[in-house]
Amino acid sequence: MDRKLSTILAADVVGYSALMERDEAGTFERLRAGRKELFEPEIARHHGHIFKLMGDGMLAEFGSVVDAVECAVALQRGLVERNGAVPEDQRIQVRIGINLGEVIVEGEDRYGEGVNVAARLQQLADPGGVCVSGKVAKEVEKKLAFGLEPMGEQKVKNIAEPVQAFRVLLEGQARRRPARSSFPRWGWAAVVVSILVPVLVGLVWQFWPTAAVVGKPSVAVLPFDNYDGDEATGRLADGLTEDVITDLARFPEFQVIARNSTETYKGKSVDVREVGKALDVGFVVEGSIAREADRVRITAQLIDTKTARHLWSQRWDRPDNEVFAIQTEIAEQIANRLGGGAGLIQETGRMAAHRKAPSNLNAYELYLLGTERLEQVDRVNLEAALGLLTRAVKSDPGLARGWIELFHTHSLLASFGVEPERNRNLAQAAAERALALDPSDPEAHAVYGSSLGMRGDFARAEAEYETALRLAPNAAEILIFYIGWTPSFGKPERGAELVERAIRLDPNYPAWANRPFALAYFMAGRYAEAVAMFERLGTARHNLWSWSAHAGALAAAGRREEAAALVARARATHPTLTIESIANEAFWNDAERQRFIDTMRLAGFPACATPEALAKIEKPLRLQECVSR
Repeated sequence: MDRKLSTILAADVVGYSALMERDEAGTFERLRAGRKELFEPEIARHHGHIFKLMGDGMLAEFGSVVDAVECAVALQRGLVERNGAVPEDQRIQVRIGINLGEVIVEGEDRYGEGVNVAARLQQLADPGGVCVSGKVAKEVEKKLAFGLEPMGEQKVKNIAEPVQAFRVLLEGQARRRPARSSFPRWGWAAVVVSILVPVLVGLVWQFWPTAAVVGKPSVAVLPFDNYDGDEATGRLADGLTEDVITDLARFPEFQVIARNSTETYKGKSVDVREVGKALDVGFVVEGSIAREADRVRITAQLIDTKTARHLWSQRWDRPDNEVFAIQTEIAEQIANRLGGGAGLIQETGRMAAHRKAPSNLNAYELYLLGTERLEQVDRVNLEAALGLLTRAVKSDPGLARGWIELFHTHSLLASFGVEPERNRNLAQAAAERALALDPSDPEAHAVYGSSLGMRGDFARAEAEYETALRLAPNAAEILIFYIGWTPSFGKPERGAELVERAIRLDPNYPAWANRPFALAYFMAGRYAEAVAMFERLGTARHNLWSWSAHAGALAAAGRREEAAALVARARATHPTLTIESIANEAFWNDAERQRFIDTMRLAGFPACATPEALAKIEKPLRLQECVSR
């Protein structure tokens, strides 16, 4: 393994995803032209070479620190000139970080902390700016005309020791705080700063939460990094991420973004400031996990998305069977940071965050494998999930979350027509078992509520869902399921009002969530909004009642021709679909049933079900015109 001392320059495009979303082809072409016409020539002119290209970034190596900094400044000046003739929403800006350190040489590639620190410094830079390490600043301060502004010691992701960072002052940039030119930058002043900074930081950390957080803090937990690279550790990282989100969602004092929305950042180098804007959150949690023999090493940090400042970080090195205790500690420490010491976090919230942990990692691994298959929502994967989850609860009979997922698996298998009656009964038994094992788990109350709703026991179902939301007011998935049941609870208007809140907690919500959202709008008589949700759902995902409600909402919204066309498509797919067959669904209440009848008539669905279809119903409801036949 060859090592050497090198200067590494890391550059990354600001807001790359947004630029590509607005104009994919144009952005790609501008990036390609910028690399060929500006970056490659300037880097070569300053005796450097690019050793890695990413979609929105690059890494370059220089033999001279001075060349690297001069090149970075030239690149930023060149981009300013190129952007002068480009509309503001199409301008490409980059952040640049530079570090001097030891790197591992492997062919044309470079690895190691020297590269990693450069990448982290790049994240600290302003858009259009350059951030360098203390080593770089010391080398160039008397050799270049550019000013350097100290940014203090920065705790950055996956680097054990704080990194001393400096901002390069380009033309037109003012210092963020006055600099005392009468003192040398290196000498006694550095000693004084090294003593005072930790003291001041400690005081800020002690008093920051109660002074700085105004209103309800909003948090996004990014997918924990898997440092081992193997699938088993990757699943453990996913499980850890999900569990931290679940635990934080139980604190009513916060808004916590669902994992479905943060999963889009998995495996990506992200700028927390961009994440903050995209998800509209004030704080981000990042972390990593690695396993060695029977131990785990976990890191976590809380970051302010407006300043990219690390507010808290911690590292754990413990036996792997303590991973569940670590997960709880992470949630509690984040809650303490955001809640402060003024009583914002209520004791009930703290107690609710303690749910029953798995008894062994083997059961947890099977549970994670099962949920992976369950999320595919097709018959083959559902049957595979059933086998894995059954093994999980055999390995740990007290694993409540395993029984929760078994409820979903059996319910979905029944909906696919796989032994419907048997799977519905098994789903009910799984929900009851989950709740008995862990009454503190809000998801257990939610699935038990669903099982009661499926039997038409709406009063008890509503009570269970209210308990679930009281225990986890920020759990997006529970809220989405609850919204779908609100019409049956006689509260469709409340369901429709909660849609916005659910989307706030899960901006990238899964496609299936459009169905309960659409149902709530439909039952509340908000037909235009219902149609919009049905269109997002797509007819490929329609079941019998969503075909009916979609066409009925179109007709009620005055779009009769579109409604008639949809009725024809629905009947072609499901020839037995009639007003009477939908009205006989057991889980509708009287008001819901009547809304289906009225809007389906308006859309042009036939009224009467076949005798064969009615024979399968214990006490069939007959429409008047069908009785008179």
